Amino acid sequence: MPSRRAFLVAQGVLFAAAAAPTGLLAALAANTPPLPRLDDWEAVRGLFRLDPAYLHFSGFFIASHPEPVRQAIDAFRRTLDENPLLTVEHGMFGSDEQNLERRVREAAAPYLGGRADDIALTGSTTMGLALVYHGLQLQPGDEILTTVHDHVVHHEAIRLSAMRNGASVRKIRLFERSADATVEGIVAAVREGIGPKTRILGITWVQSSTGLRAPVRQIADAVAEINAKRSEDQRVRIVLDGVHGFGCIDAAAAELGVDYFCAGTHKWILGPRGTGLVWASAENWARLRPTIPSFSDLELYEAWKDDRPPRGPNVAARVTPGGFHAYEHHWALASAFALQQQLQRPRVAARVAELNGRIKDGLAGIPGLTLHTPRDPVLSAGICCFELKGKTPDQVVAAMLARKVLASSSPYAVSYARLAGGLMNTPDQVDQALAALREVAKS
Repeated sequence: MPSRRAFLVAQGVLFAAAAAPTGLLAALAANTPPLPRLDDWEAVRGLFRLDPAYLHFSGFFIASHPEPVRQAIDAFRRTLDENPLLTVEHGMFGSDEQNLERRVREAAAPYLGGRADDIALTGSTTMGLALVYHGLQLQPGDEILTTVHDHVVHHEAIRLSAMRNGASVRKIRLFERSADATVEGIVAAVREGIGPKTRILGITWVQSSTGLRAPVRQIADAVAEINAKRSEDQRVRIVLDGVHGFGCIDAAAAELGVDYFCAGTHKWILGPRGTGLVWASAENWARLRPTIPSFSDLELYEAWKDDRPPRGPNVAARVTPGGFHAYEHHWALASAFALQQQLQRPRVAARVAELNGRIKDGLAGIPGLTLHTPRDPVLSAGICCFELKGKTPDQVVAAMLARKVLASSSPYAVSYARLAGGLMNTPDQVDQALAALREVAKS
């Protein structure tokens, strides 16, 4: 892929002589090493610099940079340090063929299943959700419907938006007990929850509270049936927090049927820390109002110079926040998507399902343990949530840490302990973690 040639760069590259965009990109391409063969999972594990003294079962929290991402960040950082003016001028404001931000979008588009022009680049899921909810043109009397299961930043993005536009907010339950949830029950709860004033439905693909994977495509189909009976201005738009499905489920974000897909790329995608994106169709971008001034659409600058409103509808580039960023991280995101393309989404999803299926099977056999994540792989992904009788989640996490196993607890009003199997783990490590948890259960 051209993006792979552009972004997977070797250490020791010198770009001081790259005084033109073509020179910069030529230097990047010339010093791009081939990725190692990643035919087996041990080779994939070798890409990470994880402390071998621990078993790492919290990789979903924030990713350890794999080797290609580290190399790209290091090379771009050196480039910026050696010649910051030329690097940013050419990398941010060059032609479409030379613009490095555009090349990130082009690298992400095949994985998302959409077009490069339909991707806004952000710094996190939190930022993406805020940009969408604050950009929605809601009116007093409109309703934002969400669930009690979503993360605090999703709820806060909704609350802060509603404070400004006067919309109301309502939360529904999708299930009574997550481990017993069904696709049919979740879809029915959404159908019943949508009211005549509902204009936005905010949901989460994989809940970090319970590990439950929502049947997003089926929910979107149900919403489409409701929308078919509504006028255009009364249609329900779906905003999805997709971060914990993005990179571990074999589904293209642009094909889920949602209107706005928000995700950080520094978790399961294994991208640079402080990166994320929002995908939406051109039609849905046109419905949003930008919140933060952007550097990514030349028309905004031309309109400002001419003292006139920008021409044309809103587009993804206008929602991408401007200002100066850690460009070495933002530009290196393409290397993470190149790595994901080489690993292949079905293969990654199968591996994550294998490891977490093994975790859930082991958890189910521990006396005094209640598993809250569905056993059905259709309703789960890479996070396994549980509670241990007589111990708080934080006590479980501390006891596991004492045994050199890095678990986590969910930051919700009702918290559970969590184990999450990712590409940095092996089946043998899963068994070791479960053995440690059995000791904790007996203590």
